[in-house]
Amino acid sequence: MPRGNDPGQGGPHASAGALATWFARTGRALPWRRPPAPGPGPHGWGVLVSEFMLQQTPVDRVIPAWTAWMDRWPQPTDLAADSPAEAIRAWGRLGYPRRAKRLHEASVVIVERHDGLVPDVHEHLLALPGVGEYTAGAVRAFAYGQPGLALDTNVRRVLARHDRGLPDALGSVTVEERRRAAELMPPADGEGAAWMAALMELGALVCTSRSPRCDACPIADSCAWLALGRPAGEARRRQAAYDGSDRQARGALLAVLRASDAPVTQRALDLAWPDAIQRARALDGLVADGLVVPAARGRWSLPA
Repeated sequence: MPRGNDPGQGGPHASAGALATWFARTGRALPWRRPPAPGPGPHGWGVLVSEFMLQQTPVDRVIPAWTAWMDRWPQPTDLAADSPAEAIRAWGRLGYPRRAKRLHEASVVIVERHDGLVPDVHEHLLALPGVGEYTAGAVRAFAYGQPGLALDTNVRRVLARHDRGLPDALGSVTVEERRRAAELMPPADGEGAAWMAALMELGALVCTSRSPRCDACPIADSCAWLALGRPAGEARRRQAAYDGSDRQARGALLAVLRASDAPVTQRALDLAWPDAIQRARALDGLVADGLVVPAARGRWSLPA
């Protein structure tokens, strides 16, 4: 696949050795990282939990939450035997609490259909609640050492810059992106998984969105974007402010419910968020997502 020594020719596949050496030397010792093992086994659960938690949440916030979660529910059978309410409580302030409910639902399916072991077959992973193409690829690569594509924001940015000379990859993952990434991935299972992890780490630590450290990049000498003088591109759309948002209102209502072992009154929710219209909208959304359910005497509770 390499087409010579010009910058960008061949992409990261041509630099797999340099990437692997760099990753072995500088990769973070994250608690869910371990050498991949073949076939479904208990190690897959830790990777699956980490991928659910890492969606739109920084690593430093995930590490303590992941550790506490794995101490309490070390395998899918443990979580499936507990209630969705406890999963939502344990999720705490990670944000986007629907992920906790979906992870609980996934644990139930894993127990019922896969003997309590996270599967390694792509189609079986996609059939789990809350698992899409990215998470399925991440589990296959990082838990089982298989050639799975995990095209997160960091990986897409590295590939866009190094292979195509673009400042970033915007929008949703395209068919062409997936095709080209699969083409660039080293063919051997273990090498492909290591390449995937190294690209992800490179995008998180070096080839960052705002302040890339090209002087520390192990594949800078073949980077098309660097050769073009690091041209600027379209700015990413900023996420809406959290303060005063419906997300904050939902979080305030859920905090009241998580803190109580018994159903809470409407009055307790009224005190948690002053804006009546926004409060009602947030509560309706929580009910629609299955995170809150009506209880007796006009009260509210987490799902049993």
